[in-house]
Amino acid sequence: MNIIVLEHPRILSEHHFNDIANTPLWSCLMGGYVGAALQQAGHTVEYTDAASRGWDFPRTLREIMNQNPNMLCVNAVYFWEHTPWLFEMLAQLRFAGFKGHINLFGFFPTLAYPAILHHSAAVDTIAVGEPEHTLCELADGLNRIRHLSRIPGLAFTKRSEIRFSGIRQPEKDPDVFPAPLRCHNPGDTVMILASRGCYNHCTFCPIPPFYNRGALWRGREPEKVVAEMAHWKDQGASDFYFADPNFIGPGKKGRDRAMKMAELIRPLGITFGMETRPDDLTPEVLEALTDAGFKSLLLGVESGSPDLLASLHKSASRNVSAEALQLCRDAGVEPEVGFLMFVPESTLDDLAHNFRFLEENQLLDRLDRTANLLCHRQIVLMGTSGFEKFENQGRLVPSGPVGFQGDVAYRDTRVKWMSELIPHACLSVLRESGKPDSPIHWEACDNAALCQRVNDWLVNLFKDLTDRARNEPFLPSLSSVRAEIDAKLNQLVSEQLTAIR
Repeated sequence: MNIIVLEHPRILSEHHFNDIANTPLWSCLMGGYVGAALQQAGHTVEYTDAASRGWDFPRTLREIMNQNPNMLCVNAVYFWEHTPWLFEMLAQLRFAGFKGHINLFGFFPTLAYPAILHHSAAVDTIAVGEPEHTLCELADGLNRIRHLSRIPGLAFTKRSEIRFSGIRQPEKDPDVFPAPLRCHNPGDTVMILASRGCYNHCTFCPIPPFYNRGALWRGREPEKVVAEMAHWKDQGASDFYFADPNFIGPGKKGRDRAMKMAELIRPLGITFGMETRPDDLTPEVLEALTDAGFKSLLLGVESGSPDLLASLHKSASRNVSAEALQLCRDAGVEPEVGFLMFVPESTLDDLAHNFRFLEENQLLDRLDRTANLLCHRQIVLMGTSGFEKFENQGRLVPSGPVGFQGDVAYRDTRVKWMSELIPHACLSVLRESGKPDSPIHWEACDNAALCQRVNDWLVNLFKDLTDRARNEPFLPSLSSVRAEIDAKLNQLVSEQLTAIR
């Protein structure tokens, strides 16, 4: 069977371009793994990465029609307000006469398969959960005209009713799957997957419900991971990033495995980054990893409020997170931090705890980091335990394409007021820093003094708005405060541009 596995075009969101939720939704290797599994099963596979090639949807549609595969498997990524472009392309394919089987897989379709099948008549099936085995059986079944209901993990529509064939248990041994297909350019960082899933179940995270409808972590054999890395080292790669949601894994076994991996990586002479939880780090693990080339880390801290950490089911205290930050710095690694400043359950006291944690741990001293840490709001996605909780409480209104996001009523209206204003300021700064001709452009900012002034302005703005939220009986309108924020940022940038000229 001729099959296209498609990474469709992505369009950056106006309001979510910096959200940490993009990491699991966008940055996994799922499409490559699906392509490799189908290829190993004997099918002719074209792995088409339209996203990395910079194609738009019309170009992608033309390429699919030109190849006219028997089956189109799409790693359907949720890209916020632009997601309807994907469904429009699929509808246009059908209108243009495409007769092949269209399947969607990935986080978004797994967690929202009933809504997607109801919304899009162009979609034939959705692989729910880990997709490799399901799609291999589907391709084989289409060849043999096998009944879809006999393929575990498959959702489809029959006689206008949505059917689900039943949960497919995740593969116990992730090394069963062949190495993923890739579109790799010389000099690119190579993404590697050393494990799947997470042993915790935070309420905001789509990863546990995707793999297991609960906590599940499975590690690959270190020797096989490093053999894959060595292959790419031989192709000229020198920098790697582990796309695992939790690289180290649970307990002593996880730490021992990470140290063994480090021992095997060390002779390669490469650099690498990873993501993990604060409670997984120890001095011994960090020493082994840094000796092997470890240089960058995304650390899932999420909050400095004990109450919010409990509400989010984070299972890591603020003290553990503070210790992990210091351990990283002692090892010579400055971590980036996943952090939810605004959560629907937040009180003003929670915001104070969050802010104090960031200040005490020297996380508000660099403009790009400050703008990100102060602005993140909890995103509530369909299929997560947080979505279910808020829906049961009657506080959630589905929003976004196919209702995949949830707009949640904040318990404290003054926290909600701040959650509209601080992100507005931070996102404005991040947009300004993305302009190549801006004096605070993130890649070429040679004016450290201006960057520091803008950084300090954001920090002081947070303090000022917190004081107003606590003390003013009647809060000013959002529009008036946004206008003040815009005027101040424009003033800071304009003064520097005038000085340059």
